[in-house]
Amino acid sequence: MQVEIKVPPAGESVTEATVSQIFKENGSYVKMDEELLELETEKVNQVVYAPSAGTLILSVKVDDIVTVDQVIGQIDTDAKAPLDAPEDTSAQAKAPEEAPASEKTKEPTSEPKAPPPEPPAQVPSQEEVTLRVSKEEAIQNLKTPVSKAPKAIPETQEKQEGRETRKRLSKLRKTIASKLVEAKSKTAMLTTFNQVDMSQIIDLRKNEQEVFVEKHGVKLGFMSFFVKACALALKKYPDINAYLDENEIVYRNYLDIGVAVGSEKGLFVPVLRDCDNLSFAAIEQNLKDLALRAREGKITVDEMQGGGFTISNGGVYGSLLSTPIINYPQSGILGMHAIEKRAVVVDDQIVIRPMMYLALSYDHRVVDGKTSIEFLVHIKNMLEDPRRFLLDL
Repeated sequence: MQVEIKVPPAGESVTEATVSQIFKENGSYVKMDEELLELETEKVNQVVYAPSAGTLILSVKVDDIVTVDQVIGQIDTDAKAPLDAPEDTSAQAKAPEEAPASEKTKEPTSEPKAPPPEPPAQVPSQEEVTLRVSKEEAIQNLKTPVSKAPKAIPETQEKQEGRETRKRLSKLRKTIASKLVEAKSKTAMLTTFNQVDMSQIIDLRKNEQEVFVEKHGVKLGFMSFFVKACALALKKYPDINAYLDENEIVYRNYLDIGVAVGSEKGLFVPVLRDCDNLSFAAIEQNLKDLALRAREGKITVDEMQGGGFTISNGGVYGSLLSTPIINYPQSGILGMHAIEKRAVVVDDQIVIRPMMYLALSYDHRVVDGKTSIEFLVHIKNMLEDPRRFLLDL
């Protein structure tokens, strides 16, 4: 029976994809749910799995453009005999070696004196000698090109002589590039800065980390504090959670926050839904799962849609200060940065504190400067005094 392999749906707005990688050769035997190939879309990469076990028959190759629900191959489920054939042939491969022995056993029965003269015969030993000599010559022939490596040098020189290297732009990278340009061209983007003393949160994590992990099975990170602080601040300043639609400002009645995750394939922004109703543990568990699947390329398009605000943490890469770009059509994005000990004034005393610079980029068409500053100060105050989370201050 022929089982069709179809291009799976990758989201409402995704209609086509590009074959970026093929993991299994055409004509090879595959198991059910084994990875066959990877499809690249403008939003996310998706792996196609074998719908059943059998022989793979692909009708596409790398860089081919395919559409959703298109048949790109079949699995021949009846072709199980060829799978067992190699095992039988391997067993049969040993049989011919034993066959001469059986024939020899038959010969002694007809001629009982034939076996004795065979051991003293020196012909096999000479053959072994010649085989050894040929093997040694073959080994020497194999070693000589490796030692000389005449072809390797020109190849490396050709690569070194080239001053440019061209690489095909992936659909995901194209989408990221167009979104960034769109955000710069369609918004009146400004950035306001502040700094936050992370002492209280650091002490809280240090004192309660063991109990938190034991109870929830996940570490208490910094991001959950920022997500909760942003959620509460968005409730107080709804303009940051709004967007401009032609002649109307649309206010979101939900608090879905995207958290930027970097990967080798590009930037993913999975969205945490209804963050105002999530506990710290739920935020950490969801973040861990989304970040892992985003880096593995297993995250879905639906999990990256619908966010009203974004948090980007450049501090994990060592960034001290930056101006994050709005995730259009959103109106705001918060940039976190590296925590560094700096000299600050507290109660007229110069002290050393772990400080982090915060950056809020916003669309000035929707958000006034006063609102953006108060929004960032509200986040700063909550992070510097975590008791505010309980009192919703």
